[in-house]
Amino acid sequence: MGVDDETIRVGVVGLGYWGPNLARNFGSIPGCEVSWLCDASEEARLRMAQTLPEARLTADIGELLGDGELDAIVLATPVPTHAALATRVLEAGKHCFVEKPLATTVADAQMAVDAAARAGRLLMVGHLLEYHPAVAQLKALVDGGELGELFYLYGNRVNLGKLRADENALWSLGAHDVSVVLHLIDEDPIECTAHGRSYVREGVEDVVFCYLRFPSGVVAHLHLSWLDPHKERRLTVVGARRMATFDDMRLEGKLTVYDKGFDEDARSWGEYVARSGESFSPRIGNVEPLRVECEHFLDCIRTGATPRSDGESGLRVVRVLAGLQESLTSLDSLPGG
Repeated sequence: MGVDDETIRVGVVGLGYWGPNLARNFGSIPGCEVSWLCDASEEARLRMAQTLPEARLTADIGELLGDGELDAIVLATPVPTHAALATRVLEAGKHCFVEKPLATTVADAQMAVDAAARAGRLLMVGHLLEYHPAVAQLKALVDGGELGELFYLYGNRVNLGKLRADENALWSLGAHDVSVVLHLIDEDPIECTAHGRSYVREGVEDVVFCYLRFPSGVVAHLHLSWLDPHKERRLTVVGARRMATFDDMRLEGKLTVYDKGFDEDARSWGEYVARSGESFSPRIGNVEPLRVECEHFLDCIRTGATPRSDGESGLRVVRVLAGLQESLTSLDSLPGG
């Protein structure tokens, strides 16, 4: 269901780490008005009000839910609150953008998806990398058969980063790469295995290794850690014809395609020779992914289209993360695990 009024009125809830970035982007898009800023911290509200002085300030999300002129609410609150707040927003008749992951359990994610269906409102999850121009190019290469039959993918998302008490490296970092892997392969895994360790803070894994196997035979491996000497955000896709790497840490050439592989040797049946051709970086538009993501949400509200990372997509990601967490818990509780 779209909206008739050209101006879409949005409220942003949660002004800690990521909320201000969302508020600034929505506030700078023509045809969008940030009408409310909501956070429990008065300091956070007043700081953001310097950028968006026309927005009303509150610590109570109930004021936003009761505003009949508000079209949508953007949630950038702590992860454990996502599903419950999204459900409240949808039940109040507002469109909802919620940061990733949608929930911490499959049941809670399903609750939010069901609320969106009952209310007839949009639910979009902030899987930012799906809106990255380089990932869009990579998706086009995969779908167009440019890489040939897919063999496997592997990702490194590591850093000497901030230690968290309320979520481990799997839930903090893994949602990014799981969403991209599912987006590229367009299948649900039939096997989810994970191992990890809690080296710094007991009970909170700061390093996790994940393995996913898909019905087509494609496999994926993810290394997630905030206890590492390197800062890497890289995903490599290996196909039968070519290979490609998305490296988000590079200022330019974030996507590189390698003309490498094994070709059958015509001189000898059953023999293969290695091919190591040139590499190239497709031209990528200089567009901020967050801007693309915010514009997509607004466009879907106007047209009634289904968001690329809709509630069902968010549910798929949570289902995989939950499967990996179950494996992580069970395998690492074994003797010697």
